[in-house]
Amino acid sequence: MAETLGMLCDKLTIVKLKQYHSEDEARLKSLAIQADQLQNEIDEYISDAVSGKLDTSRMTFAANKVFKKEGNEVAEVKGNFGEVFYQLADVNCRLWHEQEKVYEFEAVPVEEKDTVVKQLALLNLERNKCIDAINELLVNKIINK
Repeated sequence: MAETLGMLCDKLTIVKLKQYHSEDEARLKSLAIQADQLQNEIDEYISDAVSGKLDTSRMTFAANKVFKKEGNEVAEVKGNFGEVFYQLADVNCRLWHEQEKVYEFEAVPVEEKDTVVKQLALLNLERNKCIDAINELLVNKIINK
């Protein structure tokens, strides 16, 4: 299994965003199937982790982002599973709306283009921190059970 719990949670929040923003019945049906599959995969992943079928070393896959920290500060990620999952969903929602601007980038005023690109980068850093935090929370729960 190459994915982690954080990655699966990330995918689920994105599918839920697509559902929220879609009105096409065929697409909504496909997204509902994807959401169910992801929820089942998350349940199976947690079950395997708790039962010891997954080695804790395989439960993390740090983003290892290489970037200049100065000037690229992002929100701190902390809390329990629910709080971090909420922060992941929130950052993905903000990313969604920022990405919408890029689809019509020519309409973005020149003086705002750098801000849009910078915001996308910062939101992606925060997103990766959330994914990593979910993974670390799971590993800590397993190790300390």
